[in-house]
Amino acid sequence: MNGEILVTRAGPVATVLLSNPAKLNALTVAMWRDLASEMRQLSDDDGLRCVVLRGAGTAAFAAGADIAEFASLRNTVEQGKVYHHELVHGALRAVGECRHPTVAMIHGACAGGGLELACQCDLRIAGESARFGVPINRLGFAIAYDELAAVLPLVGRAVALEILVEGRVWNADEALAKGLLTRLVTDAELAAETGATVQRIIAGAPLVARWHKQFIRRLTPKPAPLSEAEIQANFDYFNTEDYRIGYDAFMSKKTPRFVGR
Repeated sequence: MNGEILVTRAGPVATVLLSNPAKLNALTVAMWRDLASEMRQLSDDDGLRCVVLRGAGTAAFAAGADIAEFASLRNTVEQGKVYHHELVHGALRAVGECRHPTVAMIHGACAGGGLELACQCDLRIAGESARFGVPINRLGFAIAYDELAAVLPLVGRAVALEILVEGRVWNADEALAKGLLTRLVTDAELAAETGATVQRIIAGAPLVARWHKQFIRRLTPKPAPLSEAEIQANFDYFNTEDYRIGYDAFMSKKTPRFVGR
């Protein structure tokens, strides 16, 4: 199995499982697509009151995208646009625009696209094992505008710059201090605290929860639409030597030696 999105239902609560444990729940193309589809269906379900998003097992929420697919499915500017604008952004948007409250339950690695997904949830509850970061500078490529828009409103300019320019991976205590987490508990308490949070949510009026989400989205400032030239420039890294160096180094588990061109 190359990874899958599994949805279970317990009364008014749905759990969406990111399942690719052999790769720390890294998301494949099929998983990005299926996640968007499942989240849209859940959003349309009036009998639902809360959605929990989590990774399979306890080693990871999601370690990002499945980079092994990049050579065949995300290797040119045109492929990159489809991958990020349609697949990744489609899933992020479906999570962020879900009408029902969403809770990310975070064990272990929560990096790259996994961190972006967590940022799209309404609440983020993590265990002490959680680790966070977007170290794509070591791969020689830039974050897509749509994905930056999923992170920036939550963490702010200073933290976003730190995450992307430094490319460091940090622990759960620091994530809480940066304002990225709603709550931090021990790993042993994570399931119980997530369950208690869900119970508090579903005890409230479901229409009110949906209205509050709608009101907050309405009052959240949005940037001006991107021009086609800006979108194109976002993917210029595909034509750089550094991108090839970074990707090859990652796949061969070596340290990249970037040349700046």
